[in-house]
Amino acid sequence: MARVLVGCCGWAVKGGRKAYFSRFPTIELQETFYRLPRLETARRWREEAPEGFVFCMKAWQAVSHPVSSPTWRRAGLKVGKEKQQRYGFLRPVKENFEAWDMSTDVAKALGARIVVVQTPPTMPADDQSVKNAVEFFRYASSSGLSVGWEPRGKIAELKHVVSDVCSKTNVIHITDLLRASPAVESPILYTRLHGLGRKEVNYSYKYTDEDLRRLAEKVSEFIVEDAFVLFNNVSMADDAERFTKLHRLEWKR
Repeated sequence: MARVLVGCCGWAVKGGRKAYFSRFPTIELQETFYRLPRLETARRWREEAPEGFVFCMKAWQAVSHPVSSPTWRRAGLKVGKEKQQRYGFLRPVKENFEAWDMSTDVAKALGARIVVVQTPPTMPADDQSVKNAVEFFRYASSSGLSVGWEPRGKIAELKHVVSDVCSKTNVIHITDLLRASPAVESPILYTRLHGLGRKEVNYSYKYTDEDLRRLAEKVSEFIVEDAFVLFNNVSMADDAERFTKLHRLEWKR
């Protein structure tokens, strides 16, 4: 039976990291997406965590999101004009490779199990983007870390394309399991739960008991080493704890 690790996308409990560590066995760090922390900060988080706690993290947005993305403005980062057209969309260029290397430095300081690359809905679903993704992920996979890809938008709908990219690069296909199953099998299942509704994400949605039962059934269908279940909605902490109880899991600190 797979080890099922349930947590939140971010420190989603009152009381800071110490309180979070007492309630969940894993986290997907979000601050790493906006602005990478210092290596000494990442090491300190690792030292603060209890034995057995598993860090995952989002890769720095420079590899996935163009500088025109509002997420860059939120981060307050300034980029020279000569580089503004080079960052993002998994382009296999020096700037993106350097941004990936900086992300992996933080991941290694954390001892992160999975590094999540989320590409935006604005990423073109064309042959060039697919070629770029293969080349970029081949480079990323050579880092020795487990890499997961959550495509958004049109390219996410092209399951055969996602399957081909992930198969060629040994990358985990990340989905919202209540919306779609991974296009390719991996030793690790990683699902990010963004709420249900018509749109791709619905952060205000609170999962019902029936939703969580259905999620538990879906997770149990996969024969994997580890299953990561990360909630990413407003009520993520409560929903994650309810799912943990439903799945009869226990986080032994």
